[in-house]
Amino acid sequence: MNKFLILLFVSTFVLAQPNGKKLVWEEQFESKELDLNNWNIELGDGCPNCGWGNNERQLYTKENQQLKDGYLVITSKKEGEKYTSSRITTKAKKEFQYGYFEARAKLPVGSGIWPAFWMLGANIDTVSWPKCGEIDILEYVGKEPKTVFTSLHTQDSHGNTINTKKTRIEAIEQGFHLYAIDWNKDKIDFYVDNQLVYSFNPEIKTEATWPFDQAFYFLINMAIGGNFGGPEVDDAIFPQEFKIDYIRVYQ
Repeated sequence: MNKFLILLFVSTFVLAQPNGKKLVWEEQFESKELDLNNWNIELGDGCPNCGWGNNERQLYTKENQQLKDGYLVITSKKEGEKYTSSRITTKAKKEFQYGYFEARAKLPVGSGIWPAFWMLGANIDTVSWPKCGEIDILEYVGKEPKTVFTSLHTQDSHGNTINTKKTRIEAIEQGFHLYAIDWNKDKIDFYVDNQLVYSFNPEIKTEATWPFDQAFYFLINMAIGGNFGGPEVDDAIFPQEFKIDYIRVYQ
């Protein structure tokens, strides 16, 4: 390898570290099965809070997620009268406070689909939602094609939150894209394909407006229908795949 190529390689590696941060954890999904040292597989329909709190239609199963060709593949299906999908989390296993977090993902498509890559406060079992805080790094609903949602939920603003941004991206359903946040003690910046799309920086930070001073964990899921993804679901679209290439955390 000549000196030019060596310099190019080194420069590319350095540039890959966001804002001078170092890679502290990554999930490449290159094993045969999900690493349960890092991940939990959540099952069922969310009862007694059915529909996972959003009147969603899917039943989460273990079988609807698999690792294939270096990707996490979550498949949503219509099986008889029921819809099935998968939801995984890093709760109590991999939790982080501040840093640059990114995932490379390929979206499913179709009316009723609602894939997400997001985070919840690690104190959720103590204070409940929305007081724990929620960071939605990626949400996509098939009924609004070519659009990505980046949102936050707090005690002060939750449910139909005002802390959100809809970004229209013409080719978002085509191939893989990068979804990321840069989160510090003062603000959270949201990126799609390395382009800043939204910043959250409340002038007055209280427990109600800024629960983002603690550790959070990851969630990846594909919901069907519900308050946000529905109400209409096009059964002709199934099966659909939500693919994650990798997740990286820099601090």
